Amino acid sequence: TNHGFQGARGEPVRQTPAMTVDNSTTDTADLTAADVAWDIDSILPDGATPAELFDRANDIADSLTDLRGRVAELDAGELAAAMHTMAELHDLMARASYHAMLAFSTATDDPARGAAMAAAQECATAIGTKLIFFDLEWAAADDDHAATVLADPRLDFCRHHLDNLRLSRPYLLSEAEETIVAEKSQTGFGAWVRLFDELTSAITVDLPDELGGAGTPLMQGLALMQHPDRSVRQQLASAVTAGLQPGLRTRAYVFNTLLHDKAIDDRLRGYPSWVSSRNLANEASDESVQALVDAVVDNYSIAQRWYTLKAQVLGLDKLADYDRMASVATADRDIGWAEGTQIVRDAYASFSPELAGIVDRFIDESWIDAPVRPGKRGGAFAAGVSPSHHPYVLLNWTSKTRDEATLAHQLGHGVHFYLAREQGVFHQDTPLTLAETPSVFGETVTSNRLRSKIDDPNERFALLASSLEDSIATVFRQIAMNRFEHAVHTARRTEGELSVERFGDLWAESQQAMLGDSVEITDGYRSWWSYVPHVLGSPGYVYAYAYGQLLALSVYARYREQGEAFVPAYLDLLRAGGSDTPENLARIVGCDLADPGFWRNGLTIVEGQLTAAEDAARAAGRI
Repeated sequence: TNHGFQGARGEPVRQTPAMTVDNSTTDTADLTAADVAWDIDSILPDGATPAELFDRANDIADSLTDLRGRVAELDAGELAAAMHTMAELHDLMARASYHAMLAFSTATDDPARGAAMAAAQECATAIGTKLIFFDLEWAAADDDHAATVLADPRLDFCRHHLDNLRLSRPYLLSEAEETIVAEKSQTGFGAWVRLFDELTSAITVDLPDELGGAGTPLMQGLALMQHPDRSVRQQLASAVTAGLQPGLRTRAYVFNTLLHDKAIDDRLRGYPSWVSSRNLANEASDESVQALVDAVVDNYSIAQRWYTLKAQVLGLDKLADYDRMASVATADRDIGWAEGTQIVRDAYASFSPELAGIVDRFIDESWIDAPVRPGKRGGAFAAGVSPSHHPYVLLNWTSKTRDEATLAHQLGHGVHFYLAREQGVFHQDTPLTLAETPSVFGETVTSNRLRSKIDDPNERFALLASSLEDSIATVFRQIAMNRFEHAVHTARRTEGELSVERFGDLWAESQQAMLGDSVEITDGYRSWWSYVPHVLGSPGYVYAYAYGQLLALSVYARYREQGEAFVPAYLDLLRAGGSDTPENLARIVGCDLADPGFWRNGLTIVEGQLTAAEDAARAAGRI
């Protein structure tokens, strides 16, 4: 039973220009979203402490241990009763664990919050180990008996979850071994991931006073890489590289340790490849994932064609790595929280009043933590918490126009969590491959809503370019990161511990393969792998972005074809949560993931975005 934070969904780097609007009257608090903080105390019911919730969960776990030795033979009524009890336990543990995690995310430098999160992880592990027998016995149940039991409608609320547990049977260890793995995870994988989070959250960059000054948080510095002045971008890149140097060997050691830990786990469980366990969790075969990767790699030329065009637009012979995020907008500006949220509200309302109402609740009811703060975790994520409570969104609002896209993206996750609550604790969450679809869809609706209101050719080109850059960042860059992951996992297993230089080589090689001759990789960029959390803490995660982006573009194409008639089917998809396989869920909106040509069709849509951007650049006189 997984008591981790599987309901937290992260965010790749992206950028989005917006329409040129005079914001001279926007105040500093609005620009920085200084007052936008979430209220997480409501997670704890009736004023209970996390420790009290864990105590209740522990008592429930003790009651469930009476089923030891009988799980594989339970009839449908008995199994349903046990799973309802398990759901109650999950809810208590999720509330206690997420309260600690969310508090820690906004202040990773606070020892008290760090200790509280460690205590939560220890409690969750201790309770979870008591119930390891349950999953093992169910996975080992006779196939015919399991099929008969699962056919009973009383198990509708957890059927797909129980089916998935049985898929793990070939890779499960004995109860004693599983207990050791769970107990040691507190000082193993989980501890190293927390260390990495704390190390990266503390990274600062020294910038000129007009750009933020000395000690600027790393995420804030990276957000400035859209700056229109190339000399400033070059200066920023040098500052980021310098900021990454202290502790680089330590972060490399952390990565080496996590790579080796995964290799040991895969060997003991018998997984055929480093990514097989992730594919199983994503309910995708190794073959289908490889087909996605191969299709994207075979079409790297789309990304290269864009970067060549972008160099022309920017008046450069060739882009350097620090130019890739440069805005192509003719006028750049800061954007305040009030304006940014209104744009996203309007976009969601243009698609579905029901979704817009949920978005309003996130913004108006303190379900979002937005400002950049010292010690706050970088990036962005949405956290589902539990079906009995509302979700949350974490941002790092830098008053740059890309923040609109990040907000729209994370609210896509948020409304998905919210609508899927009716599925209950076992089916609220979805595999990562499907989880990215509503977030990318929300971004696309927002971008196209903005574009429909623009007449100026330069602004129209800027928005088309931003949509294309989102696709390239989410499809091609994430698959390039997947190729980096593949390279480092393979190298760690065949060569032993990797040096900082070897990590840099593999990073540069994987990035250059995607960029080709269209972008120059500078020496400083060779260390930029060392702040990316997903490839360390969530092995195999990143290809889900490409999967979700291509699926979302296909879903949006259906919406453009069908108009308002499509909306009910899309809402049904969100409400379904993870109650079925991704293939069956995608059929709700008319997509066939089993079609070998599906990924190629999705890439054709991206190529269409590129062609539209090229045409818009000509119309605007930019090339």
